[in-house]
Amino acid sequence: MRPSLPSSNNRRTVIQSYSSIVQSSSSRSKKNSSLQLHPQKNLEHLPHPLGHQQPSRQYATATRLPPLAKLGRRWMEYQGINYWDGLLDPLDDNLRREILRYGNFVEAAYKACDLHPSSPTYARRRFSKTSMLERCGLRDSGYRITKNLWATSGIELPRWAGRKVPRWASTCSTWIGFVAVCQDKEEIARLGRRDIVVALRGTVTCLEWLENLRATLTHLPDSCGGGGKGSGHGPMVQSGFLSLYTSRSPSLPSLQEMVRGEIARLVRSYGDERLSLTVTGHSLGAALATLAANDVKMSLGEEAALFVTAISFGGPRVGDEAFRNQLELRGTRILRIVNSDDVITKVPGFTIGDDGKEDGACDVDAQGCRKYVVGIPLAAAVPRWTRRCMAGTRWVYAEVGEELRLCSKDSPYLRGIDVAACHDLKTYLHLVSGFVSSKCPFSATPNMLPA
Repeated sequence: MRPSLPSSNNRRTVIQSYSSIVQSSSSRSKKNSSLQLHPQKNLEHLPHPLGHQQPSRQYATATRLPPLAKLGRRWMEYQGINYWDGLLDPLDDNLRREILRYGNFVEAAYKACDLHPSSPTYARRRFSKTSMLERCGLRDSGYRITKNLWATSGIELPRWAGRKVPRWASTCSTWIGFVAVCQDKEEIARLGRRDIVVALRGTVTCLEWLENLRATLTHLPDSCGGGGKGSGHGPMVQSGFLSLYTSRSPSLPSLQEMVRGEIARLVRSYGDERLSLTVTGHSLGAALATLAANDVKMSLGEEAALFVTAISFGGPRVGDEAFRNQLELRGTRILRIVNSDDVITKVPGFTIGDDGKEDGACDVDAQGCRKYVVGIPLAAAVPRWTRRCMAGTRWVYAEVGEELRLCSKDSPYLRGIDVAACHDLKTYLHLVSGFVSSKCPFSATPNMLPA
């Protein structure tokens, strides 16, 4: 049953609140669309991180990265088989290029989406599957798009709201990304396997914003591998993200069904080859990428020889500690790229450290599942009974996977940028391009790094 907005005595308040979200979403959509075509003043001088992408005029003088290196037999290391041990600090140059390469697919998901609210095709794809990558600057990527992906909001607006808001503000189902598979023989040889990519954009529409605000945790259903129905002890994830992942419309299946079906089809087609699945996204797309990686791993089962990795750019928190442990137990690898100045990565909810453990510590349980302790500062100073009470609420989240922490203040190109720019995907790609190590956070000439 879909959740519905209040529709009784406080209609005027709801309409005013929703109208403010409509206006902010409209202005943000216009800003995002102009950002893709005409970068904001704060970001227009950033060096472009990827050499193989066709540069615009703004990037004509930017130094290009050396050619992508051959990964060969080490491909699983770069996909996280060893949790990127020794590759993040200092940042390995090959891993840097792979992160940027996947970030380019997410950028294509933004560019291919119609972000103009006045357009009749608002929040739909602008290009066909066959021409999308080429028109988004990825002609030589070696990948072919096999499936367009749509997400449907589970929020059902009351009938009276339809007369108060424009049609574009109540758009329920939106194009959110694509599935692509590597088809070029030379690229397959370089990667050491055939790679499948799921790329997901961030928040665009009003209903997506409303889903973001549904920040309380809810139990994963059995269809998503929760296994906690009726017990109250299963993994929990953010309500709005789960809604966007599992809701369907009369004319469209859910995002979950589309991702599951297409990945299963590709696994059947290329099952005799070395295969990897890389799910990547920014902001809302990063949260959905985490859910999709966990869900695909569960739906395919242990017998499927598919290594699953999620690469998250500026993603919010997704689930609780039980959800984090489930990801680890299933062998799903998560790499989170985080900007310390990005507030989106600090929400929703809060985290609490475990008793007697330092923030960031790591344990290995009897099943070999790595359990991380990620908490609020000085968590040990919080009384134990207080932490037990807080843990009983549906606001206690846990960070997942491995973290590559960056900071926009370290870049000389990003002085004085605003909150929105700190969260922008272009900022993330720029920071990854320039990051060297925790002792040398940013290189003034990031694209001059050795091959």
